[in-house]
Amino acid sequence: MIRFLILDLKNLIMKDMLKNKEESIAEQNRTKILSAAEKEFALHGLKGARLQEIADRADLPKTNVLYYFKTKEGIYLALLEQILCMWNGDFDHATAKDDPARVLAKYIKDKMEISRTRPDASKIFALEIINGGLNLDEEFKQNHLDWVEGRVKVIQSWVEANKMSVKSPHHLLYTIWGSCQHYADFSAQIEQLTNKPMEQEDFSEATNNLIHIILKGCDLDVPATYL
Repeated sequence: MIRFLILDLKNLIMKDMLKNKEESIAEQNRTKILSAAEKEFALHGLKGARLQEIADRADLPKTNVLYYFKTKEGIYLALLEQILCMWNGDFDHATAKDDPARVLAKYIKDKMEISRTRPDASKIFALEIINGGLNLDEEFKQNHLDWVEGRVKVIQSWVEANKMSVKSPHHLLYTIWGSCQHYADFSAQIEQLTNKPMEQEDFSEATNNLIHIILKGCDLDVPATYL
C-alpha cells in the first residue's frame, strides 16, 4: 500500500513539474511574440503588419503564434493591454493614506523610464488613440475607464485631506501622460532641436524637471531624491 502511495505521489509531482514547465514555455513564447509584435506594429501599424513577420521576429513558427493569439488583432490588443498595465505600474496601489508627492514623483519617474526604454510601445498606443481608438474593444475601454476613475478618487481624497492642491484630477493625469510620453512619441523632434539623441543622463534631467514642475504646480514639496 505504501509503495503505491509513493508511486502516486511521484506521478503527481511529475505532472505538476511538467505542467509548470509547459506554463513557463507558454509564458516565454507569449512574451517573445508580444516583443516581436511591438517592433512590427511600430514600423507598419496594425494594417501593414504581417503575422509571418511577427513570427520571424519571434523566431517561432507562424502556427505557434496563432496557437497563442488566434489573430493579428488579438496580438495587437494584448500588446495594448500590456502597455497600459506597464504604464499604470505602482500607481495602481496608491491609496488615500499615501504621500501624494512620493507617489506622483514615482509615477512620473516610471513613465519616463518607459519612454526611454520602450518608445515604440508609446508610439503604438498614441497612434491608436490618434486614430480614434477604433481597434479597442468595449472591455478594454471599460477597464481603462475604471482605472482612471479609481485614480481620480485617490487624487481627490488627497485634495480633500489638504495634502495637495489641484483643480482637476483628470487634467493632472492628462498632463503627466502627455509630458512623459512626449519624450517617446516626439523623440525625433527633440533630437532635431538638440542635435543629438537623448541619453540616460538627459532623461534623468528631464524626469527631475517634470517632477519639479508638476509637483510644485500641485503645491507639493519635491522629495529629496528628485532635487
